[in-house]
This record gives sequence, C-alpha cells and structure tokens, in this order.
Amino acid sequence: VQLQASGGGLVQAGDSLRLSCAASGRAFSMYNLGWFRQAPGKEREFVAAVTRSGGSARYSDAVKDRFTISRDSAKNMVYLEMNTLKPEDTAVYYCAAGARGGASWLRSDYDYWGQGTQVTVSS
Repeated sequence: VQLQASGGGLVQAGDSLRLSCAASGRAFSMYNLGWFRQAPGKEREFVAAVTRSGGSARYSDAVKDRFTISRDSAKNMVYLEMNTLKPEDTAVYYCAAGARGGASWLRSDYDYWGQGTQVTVSS
C-alpha cells in the first residue's frame, strides 16, 4: 500500500482544515487507518484511527471532539476533518495503514506510512 497525504496549509486559530490521504493498492479495505503528527523536536504522536470496516474510531485526548476521521473504501481514501484548530496542532501530519490492532494508537501497528503534510496554525 502506498499512501499520499494532502490538504495541509497555513490557517489561523479557530479555522478548519480537511486532510486527505489517497491509497493505492487492491487491499485497502483490509487495513486499519490512522493519522499521526509530529511537531518540531517532538516524537510522532497518535491523532486518530479508524478500523477497516469504518465502524469504530479512536482519538487522542488532544483532538477528541475537534477532529473526525473517516474513510471511503470505494475511493481508497481516508480523511481527517480538523475543526477549531489551535497553534499546538501545528505539525506534519502522516497517514498510516496497518493490518492489526484495530483502531490502534501504536505506531508499531502500522506498516505503511505516507509522506506527511504540513499543518501550521497561527495564533
């Protein structure tokens, strides 16, 4: 599976942004999907994940109630809708795909990673 993230940009605090991740490969529907982010000088951290069926999602406490992950298996796409953005959301955002762990927060459960898209939130 190859993943290509897009949709990042420079926004102001309180704005919304939608990230997209396009996947290639025939087995897309077999993978759980996740979004992670990495701010400068910090480790990559979990943001959100959705199961292969799309029936269950998990969010980090930092983004819960502001971000929504969704997938469209017919289009081989996964999305991250981000609302009420804060300066602390500034990071490079990565999409990832994995076959184990359900809607996992563990980086080790993901085998494939996109190249990342930069999100910058100004105050």
